[in-house]
Amino acid sequence: MYEHIFIYWQIMETTITVDEQTAQYLAEFFSALSDPSRVRIIAALTQTELNVGSLSDIVGISESAVSHQLRGLRQMRLVRARKEGRQVFYSLDDEHVAELFQRGLEHILHR
Repeated sequence: MYEHIFIYWQIMETTITVDEQTAQYLAEFFSALSDPSRVRIIAALTQTELNVGSLSDIVGISESAVSHQLRGLRQMRLVRARKEGRQVFYSLDDEHVAELFQRGLEHILHR
């Protein structure tokens, strides 16, 4: 019993507070994952970088819809673009995005 009280005390001592602007950015960040197409795009990009045509085939939506979703994901710094000649390849912005996605997936699968 005392162990549970100690753990609760530790949690209370390390409560995270978030200012209004940070809370807004965080809400926008998580809202980027509120669309199933965006989630599937991120899932595909956890494996390798891909162009719009490949993402369209994998996700099963039009290239214009993929481009639209990628624009929002780029604005939220979840995805980055790399131009090679006339092709543009997309990848996750950094390893934190892949890690966050993996953690979210694990959370959902362990219901």
